[in-house]
Amino acid sequence: MQHLEWSDALALELPAMDDTHREFVDLLAAVNTATDDSLLAQWAALIDHTDDHFGREDAWMQATRFASSNCHTMQHKVVLQVLREGLKRGQAGELGVVRQMAQELVIWFPHHAQAMDASLALHLRSIGFDPATGEVALPNALPKELIHGCGGATCSDDLAPSAREEANATA
Repeated sequence: MQHLEWSDALALELPAMDDTHREFVDLLAAVNTATDDSLLAQWAALIDHTDDHFGREDAWMQATRFASSNCHTMQHKVVLQVLREGLKRGQAGELGVVRQMAQELVIWFPHHAQAMDASLALHLRSIGFDPATGEVALPNALPKELIHGCGGATCSDDLAPSAREEANATA
């Protein structure tokens, strides 16, 4: 069984996001080590956290010119739908399905964090977004058009110019 542990490779230099991601990793570890008797309670806790986690990121995207149909938000919706389906299957006695889904999350999450969330963190830093207050320190850096892709330099030209320059400099 694979396990995911927090590491510097998952850190995105946005404390609000990093703290939430660290909590996700811890909750996923609790699912992966849960007994059959505690598995569904741990899974439900992961779902509750993930719903809040994704909701917060989606709100940040909406506040900073991401279209509601962008692929990052869409991925959040799909993952939550799958997690909830796993809970139903687990409640029907299919604990193996829940355990397999947890293993898939171990694989999925680092990719999501290092691609889509890294792009979002870069975008938020480039406009001076404060996740605690929702304030944008550099409103002139906001993209003029809605971002429809994931916000990354590889899938969208819709990043704010300063974010695009930073992304290209690190590529």
